[in-house]
Amino acid sequence: MKQLILTAMLLIFAGGAHAEGCGESRDYLLSDLGGELTMPPQAYADLFRECLTTAAMSNVKAAFILRDGAIAVLPKQNNVAATAATLSQFCDTYPRATLHFLTEKERRDIGSIGLIVRIKSTSSTPCQKIKGLS
Repeated sequence: MKQLILTAMLLIFAGGAHAEGCGESRDYLLSDLGGELTMPPQAYADLFRECLTTAAMSNVKAAFILRDGAIAVLPKQNNVAATAATLSQFCDTYPRATLHFLTEKERRDIGSIGLIVRIKSTSSTPCQKIKGLS
């Protein structure tokens, strides 16, 4: 119930623009266009809620669900202090998740939601490792 209220509040306060990438990426992944999924469909529903929360963070311009289970973001400010604060906030909220900041090359190459969801987060360190959890 608490998560439902939080999600509803996020949708109200985050606005459509912030949450748009979350919905588009979820819908694409769960459609036949998304190709073979790496996780069960319910896992992507859970990732959608994580994505909405992430999209509402102060330094996030847009957030997306990746096929490999990470959340990708376009930061508003792309400097060390701002990205470190965003990563810290994300990992405090989701200690077993992975946040992927889209690189300059990825930003140039993304032309559609289909290309975004296929980005691999292998270059990103999972929060579990950052926080020293096993």
